[in-house]
Amino acid sequence: MASKYFRAQNSLDKVFEVGIILKGLNGLAETISGIFLLLINPDTVSWAVNWLTHSELKSDPHDFISNHLVHWSRDVSKGSLVFLGLYLLSHGVAKLILVIEILRERLWAYIGLIVLTIFFILYQTYEIIFSHSIGMILLTIFDIVIVCLTFIEYGKQKKVLGKVEGE
Repeated sequence: MASKYFRAQNSLDKVFEVGIILKGLNGLAETISGIFLLLINPDTVSWAVNWLTHSELKSDPHDFISNHLVHWSRDVSKGSLVFLGLYLLSHGVAKLILVIEILRERLWAYIGLIVLTIFFILYQTYEIIFSHSIGMILLTIFDIVIVCLTFIEYGKQKKVLGKVEGE
C-alpha cells in the first residue's frame, strides 16, 4: 500500500507532516545524544565546558550562563550521565519507532504517539512548575499541538485504512 503521507490535502495535513518530521528528528537527536552521554566521561564533560566557556569568562567573569555551566559540569557524575543517557536513548528510540510506524500507516502507532506524548506533557508540566523554563513551556505547547493533530489524523487514517482493509 502506498503511503498517504507527504501528499497533504490541506494546511492541517501540512502542519501534521511537519510536526511528525520534527518529532522524528527530535527522536534521532535524542537517540544520538543518549548514546553519546552513555559513552562520555564526567571529566571530559568538565573539560569541554571549561574549554567552551573560557573565552567568555575571560571577557566577562560574571557571565550568568557560563558560570552556571561550569558549576554544573563540576557536579556531574557518571551516574547522572548514565541516567540522562538512558532517558534520552529510550525516549528517542520510542519516538523514532512510532514516527516510522506512522509513516508505514500502522494505526496503533498513532495511539502510541498520543499516549507517549501525553506522558511527556505530564512530566514537562511537572518540570515547568519548578523550573519555569521557557524552552520547556514551548516544547509542551508543541507536544499538545502534536497530540491534537495526531488524534485528528488518526481519525482520518482509521476511516481510510478501515475501508482498504474491509474491501
